[in-house]
Amino acid sequence: MSITGNGNASKEQVAAMLVQILGIEKENKYLDATDALGAALCHHYQNKKPGSDKKSYTGWKAFLTDNPKRKV
Repeated sequence: MSITGNGNASKEQVAAMLVQILGIEKENKYLDATDALGAALCHHYQNKKPGSDKKSYTGWKAFLTDNPKRKV
């Protein structure tokens, strides 16, 4: 959805948008690879949004150690 604006976009639509966004060549035989590239780009976008400079954790144990009141 972050790439095409439509959560039901086809592999071809995702590939076409990645061609526009990244300036890459479209190869129809690698549509699964463009899905993976789209997921990586979404991850990049998410990490670059405002407020993403908050502390990150390596796992639940580290999170719960730093946030003892959040334990259930």
